[in-house]
Amino acid sequence: MKEKALREVAAAERAAIEKYLARLKAKPSVRFKVSNNGSDPQIKFDHPDKVVGQALVMDALASADGHFLNGMVSQLANANSHGQDIDERGLNFMLSVIKGIAPRDQLEAMLAAQMAAVHVASMTFAGCLAHVEDIPQQDSAERAFNKLTRTFAMQMEALKRYRTGAEQKVTLQHVSVAEGGQAIVGNVTQAPRKKNGQEQAAREKAATLQPARPDTNVVPMPTMGKRKEHDPLSVRRK
Repeated sequence: MKEKALREVAAAERAAIEKYLARLKAKPSVRFKVSNNGSDPQIKFDHPDKVVGQALVMDALASADGHFLNGMVSQLANANSHGQDIDERGLNFMLSVIKGIAPRDQLEAMLAAQMAAVHVASMTFAGCLAHVEDIPQQDSAERAFNKLTRTFAMQMEALKRYRTGAEQKVTLQHVSVAEGGQAIVGNVTQAPRKKNGQEQAAREKAATLQPARPDTNVVPMPTMGKRKEHDPLSVRRK
C-alpha cells in the first residue's frame, strides 16, 4: 500500500477552515429529515435529540411560538413539494437561506422565507431561459425572471429599512456662512446692531446743522450754450 504524500496546508486554506469552524460553532447545523413513504409525508428534525433540534430550528426562525414554527415548516414544505412528495434538499436549502439572513423576530423570519422562495423561483426561470425553444418561451421566461429579481431587490431594501428603523428627515431651511466662520443650518433671524453712543451722537448732530449759504462773491460760470452777444464781458469791451 502506497503512502499518501502529505500536503502542506496554505495560509488561505487554514484561514478558511478556521472561519468555517467559527461559523459552525456560532450557528450549529440544523436541518429537516423528510420521509415520503405513504400519502402523508413526515417532516422531522434531523438531530439526535428531538428537543434540541426543535430549539435550533426555532432559533433560526427567531421565534418561541410552536404554532409559528409549524406554520412556517408547512409553508416551506408546500413551496418545495412535487405532487405528494416534498423535496428534502429544497426544504433544507430554504431553511439555510433563512438561517443565513439571521432574522431577529417573526416578521423578519417571514420576509426571509419569502426571499428564499423568490430566489428559488427566479433561479427556476433562469434555467428555463437556458432551455427555451422559441421566442415566446424566451420572452415569457425573461419577464418572469426580471420581475422576480426586482422583487428580491425590493425585499432586501425592505429588510434593511425595517432593521435600521425610520430614517430621520432633515430639511434645509437656510444657510448663512460668515467670512471665516461656520455654516448655520436652520431659520436664522439677525437682530439689528446697536449703534454706539459716539456714532449716534454724530448722526444727531449732523441732522441738526443748517445748510451753508452760498457765497455771493463767487462769480457764476458762463453757460456754454449761450451766444457771444449776450456775454456781459463782451458788451463792456464794445
